[in-house]
Amino acid sequence: MTLQNAADMVVDAARVTLTLGQGDGATEILRGIDLKVPGGESLALLGASGSGKSSLMAVLSGLERATGGSVRVAGMDFGALDEDSLARARRGRVGIVLQAFHLLPTMTALENVAVPMELAGIDDAFERGRAELAAVGLRHRTDHYPTQLSGGEQQRVAIARALGPRPQLLFADEPTGNLDAATGASVMDLLFERRAATGATLIVITHDPSLAARCDRVVELADGRIVAERRRAERVGAA
Repeated sequence: MTLQNAADMVVDAARVTLTLGQGDGATEILRGIDLKVPGGESLALLGASGSGKSSLMAVLSGLERATGGSVRVAGMDFGALDEDSLARARRGRVGIVLQAFHLLPTMTALENVAVPMELAGIDDAFERGRAELAAVGLRHRTDHYPTQLSGGEQQRVAIARALGPRPQLLFADEPTGNLDAATGASVMDLLFERRAATGATLIVITHDPSLAARCDRVVELADGRIVAERRRAERVGAA
């Protein structure tokens, strides 16, 4: 994918820095990140623990404010927004799937998917929630609580919840970290399938090169910097 027009970019980050703490205790986490992600691309942020990949996800998703540089996501300048405006900007534009599922234990699978959409003002939230659960193979589990679901099923609910509002940008942070190899592979198959069906741009945060290799592009981080970048065609050619 070679789109370079700024209007085509779901993510347009320039010279992004992130420093936590102050004075002698300050720690530089991100050190001048430049990253553009065109619509429809699947991108892996690859790196060891402490490389800055999860911090970069937090900045790009609006969960953390950059210390310096600029971040535009789905046409919104995140740096120009106050906290309330930033929360509204994320809603419907950004979906997140995390390693630990983060389902509400007192809600059924359907409620976990539908209630966030309902709170966002989507009128047919429960109808859409049922459709999303059916799409991830959980039509028969809508009334089950998280404790009644396997780890793989819980992550499928999390995928349905993230994609229900049809976000332009979907983050998956170590999405198979709490799953065995076979279940993890199945969940990733589903994640890529649903991403393709909804047209979302996907950013996968991982330390696993084999998982990263499934994406259109791999961006490797170390010590808060981008140290390598390769596209699928280049990797195939190199093989």
